[in-house]
Amino acid sequence: MKIDRIKIINFKCFKELNLPLNEGLNILVGKNEAGKSTILEAIHLALTGIFNGRYIKNELTQYLFNIDVVLEYFKDVAADRKPVSPPSVLIELYFKTDDFAEFDGKNNTEKCDSSGLSFRIAFDEGYKEEYEHLVRGGGIKSLPVEYYNIFWRSFAGKDITAISIPIKPAFIDSSTNRYQNGSDIYISRIVRDTLEPKEIVEISQAHRTMRDSFMNCPTIKVINEKIRSGAKISDKKIELSVELLSKNAWENSLMTYLDNVPFHFIGKGEQSTVKTKLALGHKKAKKASLLLLEEPENHLTHAKLNRLIGDIKAEQKDRQIIISTHNSFVANKLGLDNLILLNDGKPTCFRNLTPDTESFFEKIAGYDTLRLVLCKKAILVEGDSDELIVQKAYQIKHEKLPIEDEIDVISVGTSFLRFLEIAEKIGKPVAVVTDNDGDVEGLKTKYENYLGPKAKDFIIICFNDFVDNGMPQISGKPFNRNTLEPEMLKANGLEAMNHLLDKAYTSEDDLLRYMRANKTECALKIFKSTGTVSFPQYIVNAIEWVSVN
Repeated sequence: MKIDRIKIINFKCFKELNLPLNEGLNILVGKNEAGKSTILEAIHLALTGIFNGRYIKNELTQYLFNIDVVLEYFKDVAADRKPVSPPSVLIELYFKTDDFAEFDGKNNTEKCDSSGLSFRIAFDEGYKEEYEHLVRGGGIKSLPVEYYNIFWRSFAGKDITAISIPIKPAFIDSSTNRYQNGSDIYISRIVRDTLEPKEIVEISQAHRTMRDSFMNCPTIKVINEKIRSGAKISDKKIELSVELLSKNAWENSLMTYLDNVPFHFIGKGEQSTVKTKLALGHKKAKKASLLLLEEPENHLTHAKLNRLIGDIKAEQKDRQIIISTHNSFVANKLGLDNLILLNDGKPTCFRNLTPDTESFFEKIAGYDTLRLVLCKKAILVEGDSDELIVQKAYQIKHEKLPIEDEIDVISVGTSFLRFLEIAEKIGKPVAVVTDNDGDVEGLKTKYENYLGPKAKDFIIICFNDFVDNGMPQISGKPFNRNTLEPEMLKANGLEAMNHLLDKAYTSEDDLLRYMRANKTECALKIFKSTGTVSFPQYIVNAIEWVSVN
């Protein structure tokens, strides 16, 4: 059984969200506060009734509700102090299955015949009279969650619990640490789940012997005698001992060690890896049909992250996995076709990228694809020197860098078309700045799907359509005058370029030879320059286009 889609109403940052999910891998991306974590929390809550490691009944607060909806409620109450229905939270999970008739029905917001469940946090009508009295008395200062209850039902209209739900999730949040008595609860829970009942009994018995040993220690006997013979505190016997009252007292007093170092003292990266691998491997996760992973890249080096991604892919098998991430490497390696972009509460799926493009980014995963996905607009360039020159051109025109306007200048090597395929999927405004390399017709053929009658309103290809065949050689070697450095020289002239680069060449040949051998250094000097700089027209065109589109 898989989740076909999730519908969220009034939960945290979402006033309403309707999100379809892939049967296999789903990679949630978006800016900070876009709602990636909220989706994972909502799915886990609707399947388990647990939020932040505790049952939601013990965690009810108005901050679980969408803030805009809560403010609207306060406004309505203040307007005439009539009893107004308090807002509710609703999470609906639509299943993809034919095997569980007890979850089939039309008891959902869409009144459609589907398999699934609804999890609702709503006002309990049993408190209606008391609530109305509170409203009339002007006592509403915050959301009255004390009058709320949990309503958990299948689409067949039957009350359910986590036990009756066939989908068993494993929520792996390697970004958080929750300690109790020095022990990491996350680790303790996973270790407990790997043990057989007989082993748990044996641990409990071994732990109990610690009390006997503690109490029989001569030092402890002396201390307890001193306590008893001291000031009269109580008529009852007082002594120090070891806590053994709770059934699983051993869980709170045992500590996990790695190479003789307490778990919470090891590096964050190692903590992240251990947590994720334990959760992937422990028997509850193996039985689960759904894995929820919160930013698996936390605190990991590139090599360890690569290894962890391999483990995640190996564990996928026939399970559904939902991952949140900010990391391009994670997205590329796990497959861009599985991306779901969250933007202003609206999801965009990346399905149907060409297999060649998806395979390319998976194999060469270092490209910053998420920079393109998450920026407002992008300017794509070939290399570092192009990136510096374009940023300088924008800075001179607008007196600030493009990133300050959420315009990202991204070096993509020769992979322009692959990035443009991603841009097309999400309608991202993109300007391409490229050399013509002396072959304008070849360039037009390469970008034929973005030029002329096939041009897209949100994509522009900027290049010089004039081929400069002058000075075909320098020092007996072929030289292309249709690249960035010669174009910058033509735009500024020999004297101005010498000034910008702090040089004193007397011929263009010599200056171009220097610029060709020191591309990035020259671009950096131009970027840092406070003098007047002119730019090739195709770069100016790109800057003007992103400024108005």
